[in-house]
Amino acid sequence: MSEAATQKGILGYIERTGNKLPDPVFLFFWLIAGLVVISIIASLAGWSALHPTEIDEATGTARVISAVSLLSAENIQRLWVDMPTTFTHFHPLGYVLVVMLGAGVAERAGLFGTAMRGAVRYAPKALLTPFVVLVGMMGNLAADAAYVVLIPLAGIVFHAAGRHPVAGIAASFAGVSGGFSANLLPGQLDALLFGITEAAVETVFGDFTANIAGNWYFIAAMTFVFLPVIWYVTDKMIEPRLGQWDPAKAGNAPAGEQTNEALSDGERRGLKWAGLAVLAVCALWVFFAVGPGTPLINEDATPEARLTPFYQSLVAGFFLLFLLAGWAYGKGAGVIGDHRDLVKMMSGAMEDLAYYLVLAFAAAHFVAMFSWSNLGLILAVNGADVLGSSGLPAWALLAAIIVVSGILNLFVGSASAKWALLSPVLVPMLMLLGISPEMATAAYRVGDSATNIITPLMVYFPLILIFCQRWQKDFGLGSLAATMLPYSIGLMLVGLALTIGWVVLDLPLGPGAQVFMEVPVAAQD
Repeated sequence: MSEAATQKGILGYIERTGNKLPDPVFLFFWLIAGLVVISIIASLAGWSALHPTEIDEATGTARVISAVSLLSAENIQRLWVDMPTTFTHFHPLGYVLVVMLGAGVAERAGLFGTAMRGAVRYAPKALLTPFVVLVGMMGNLAADAAYVVLIPLAGIVFHAAGRHPVAGIAASFAGVSGGFSANLLPGQLDALLFGITEAAVETVFGDFTANIAGNWYFIAAMTFVFLPVIWYVTDKMIEPRLGQWDPAKAGNAPAGEQTNEALSDGERRGLKWAGLAVLAVCALWVFFAVGPGTPLINEDATPEARLTPFYQSLVAGFFLLFLLAGWAYGKGAGVIGDHRDLVKMMSGAMEDLAYYLVLAFAAAHFVAMFSWSNLGLILAVNGADVLGSSGLPAWALLAAIIVVSGILNLFVGSASAKWALLSPVLVPMLMLLGISPEMATAAYRVGDSATNIITPLMVYFPLILIFCQRWQKDFGLGSLAATMLPYSIGLMLVGLALTIGWVVLDLPLGPGAQVFMEVPVAAQD
């Protein structure tokens, strides 16, 4: 990134300011210290909210959620006693370690670099960005695996094509995380969110069955709307700002070919063997899905949720696929001799993650302590209450929900946890106004997606920083925030426009799902 480029405009200011922050590890420790102080003040001031679903058995009224000091005896005990559990139960940690064990072999053997170099020799460079973005959005069907597999691969793709690898990482991150709800097909996220929506309706109106495909048309439209925005921001704003990639500034960049020279006979043989390994793993997973016993299909679940075990198995599937494909490539290309070389490559992959493990330790405790203080719950519930008393028309209310969801996403990263808190208030409130549960869910998804890519509290944000630093070692937290901010603004604006237009035109959200209910419901006595 050129010095001149980093000094200009608001993005330059954000980058310079952000890069003055301490190392992300110590930044999280400082945030924890500030959180402790705020929790004490909130506890003494009596900050509270009424839980939207839980009832106090003693009084028969909604349970009061009160701010809890992190210096309370219970939280001090929890901090020291549960420290190993807090770290090891950090949600993305297991996904990252498992997938990177396999991906590290494929990377060190040279499979990624050779395959991408061979592909980009014939692929138009101008189409790399939309290709990477679309794969990222579709990759959400693979849930967390998309973060640890697709995003680093995008950097290699761009590098092999002679483009700035950080631009590829940014485009993929925007597709995977900024387009988190955008997809051409419903997936496990739909089942998860609509399960929460169904429970929210039942808390007020009794029995209700959610239409899990109720956002299908809407999320497909999001895909087509978000893709050109991310494409434009990448090619016209971010990559010109990054400038020409300088290998001298690279950190621990992935191994692989650095040119577009023709592949050698060994490389071609390695790719052929790797392709056979990929087919074998895919065939194995198909067998698990359709063979005797169908272990990866939940036959007793609803049609929309039957594939949930299959989706959840993809992290292990990617581990095995990359491990075997990398091993096969290495044997064919003459890079891997015996099994000891394989073990060394797996060990090397874990060495690359050493800094991430330290960062994950700090981040895990900040996220956990934020939850212990109840401050996230109070923010979410009170934000929903403000919307409920605003008196806005339908399109404006839904737009406000998008904005508030996006803001809350900066503090409460989990899409399901946030929706579990917001939906018991928002969904019944909107139903009383004649707005369907499917539309409420769609609006929430737009806001939740747009700001994923700019909050350090998003659990994969530190990992993306590590990916960038492998290509550009001076790439700091401010650099990543400045890079992703234009994507976030663009996605929020087009998401708002899409939602408002959908409501005004009263378009169907999915099979049998409409924006408005025919007759507004009323709460049961």
